[in-house]
Amino acid sequence: MSEATVADTRRLNSKPQDLTDAYGPPSNFLEIDVYDPQTIGVGRNRFTTYEVRMKTNLPIFKLKESSVRRRYSDFEWLKNELERDSKIVVPPLPGKALKRQLPFRGDEGIFEESFIEERRVGLEQFINRIAGHPLAQNERCLHMFLQEEAIDRNYIPGKVRQ
Repeated sequence: MSEATVADTRRLNSKPQDLTDAYGPPSNFLEIDVYDPQTIGVGRNRFTTYEVRMKTNLPIFKLKESSVRRRYSDFEWLKNELERDSKIVVPPLPGKALKRQLPFRGDEGIFEESFIEERRVGLEQFINRIAGHPLAQNERCLHMFLQEEAIDRNYIPGKVRQ
């Protein structure tokens, strides 16, 4: 019979945590805020943009801080690009709110403050779930969405190299 192996149950030796460890910057972080919605234009050419601010120390991102303005349609573009080119399951976006876009409504429809805030929260959850995924962090479309002022819709899809 073979000899049974016994698991080593001794604790790992770790150094005690000091104040700089406890309150210093985290080893890896990625923070994305969607805020400051602004409605632009008049009539059928009216739309809302949101500021997307990113802070990170992840080496995969060339900029450690960035801030860009994006429309809902830009979020749709990112979702479609990731679904087409990556192997990740892409979470849903907040709804399109088609009923709110019907004419002759008694309210502001998709430009009502409560709807804009609800959509802002949904967009922030969406982009944080995407950007937090290790495979999505390598996608060129995510980097363009988060860090470049204008989205080049004719870009060549692919991975970002460190």
